[in-house]
Amino acid sequence: MRAAKGKAIIAVAAMLTLVACGGGTPQLMNLRGGEGPDEFGIVPPKPLEMPENLAELPEPALGGSNRTDPQPLDEAVVALGGRPSAGGGIPAGDGALYSHAARFGVDSGIRSTLASEDLQWRRDNNGRILERLLNVNVYYRAYRSQRLEQQAEVSRWRKLGVKTPSAPPRQDGEQ
Repeated sequence: MRAAKGKAIIAVAAMLTLVACGGGTPQLMNLRGGEGPDEFGIVPPKPLEMPENLAELPEPALGGSNRTDPQPLDEAVVALGGRPSAGGGIPAGDGALYSHAARFGVDSGIRSTLASEDLQWRRDNNGRILERLLNVNVYYRAYRSQRLEQQAEVSRWRKLGVKTPSAPPRQDGEQ
């Protein structure tokens, strides 16, 4: 009897140890913070080249250029479909769109404002005590009140007579 209890205790301890070593929640779904993925960190670098004379290499400088990747920002702009020579500002073809979007004013600090509001929201909806202790994913429950009911929204637009070509076909009983 005692041997069976001992084996059961060892089995439960081993199971708890394995569960504790699990991968946990994906980083994007983890409401407890973290840096998140770096989309540009996975770009494969160009192959390294061995210079003919090592003595002629320039001194490394913080923020300086790199022999294998001399213009990383320009290359990222090209990879995303832009033109490095375009500089900043709004392209002429997008002026009307920008004017319409900015008709009620533009908040230059919108990113930091949204980040701080979202951080507060995540702190307020961080889960119950056992969910926090066991690192349970509370992402969907925390943002449930903000989600868009897709079918109801498509139905609403269709009732207004708006064409919805990219939406799924009408379902049975839908007007």
